[in-house]
Amino acid sequence: MYGDLPGQVHGLAVRFRLRSLEQRHSSRWVLGTYVLVNTAISIGIVAIIAALTKEPFLFPSLGPTALLLFYDAQGAQAAPRNVFCGHLIGVLAGYLALVIFGLTTAKPDLSDVTTPRIEAAMFCLCVTASLMVWLRVPHSPAASTTLMVGLGLIRTPVQLSVLMFAVVLMIAQGAIINRLARVPYPLWAPRQRSP
Repeated sequence: MYGDLPGQVHGLAVRFRLRSLEQRHSSRWVLGTYVLVNTAISIGIVAIIAALTKEPFLFPSLGPTALLLFYDAQGAQAAPRNVFCGHLIGVLAGYLALVIFGLTTAKPDLSDVTTPRIEAAMFCLCVTASLMVWLRVPHSPAASTTLMVGLGLIRTPVQLSVLMFAVVLMIAQGAIINRLARVPYPLWAPRQRSP
């Protein structure tokens, strides 16, 4: 089963004294509402910051990161270490691909995919995926991050720093919101689940 439905619903009911909510509605409905509200808050915050600063605080792979943080908060892929390290590996592998294949100054063009773009995409995705496995920091959304960078959609050092700052902000939001809901969200490394 995905997510920790009873734990999150119970945590919300205890924290906000909503025992009647837990009794009247299915845990899936309550968890869906929890995910809806909290992903909206998290993405809304980074979107507002992006609008105010005109920097890429809002990028596609934050969406699946937010889903993991609020739907499967106790899963390994939602742990702060995995979220941070996964996206960092993706950023570094994507930028390395741009350097290796001479694309650091090339404008992104997804409709005219050249040989260097194909090579950069293959390189950054393979490196990101394998490093996350080897280093035991799996975070699936980082595969999107590395392709965004490797395809040149976000490519300057300033943009890449902003991207990582947005990841840290998302982790902090996840930690605060999940802790308020009394979900035992890890401080850094994933918790070991009992078999």
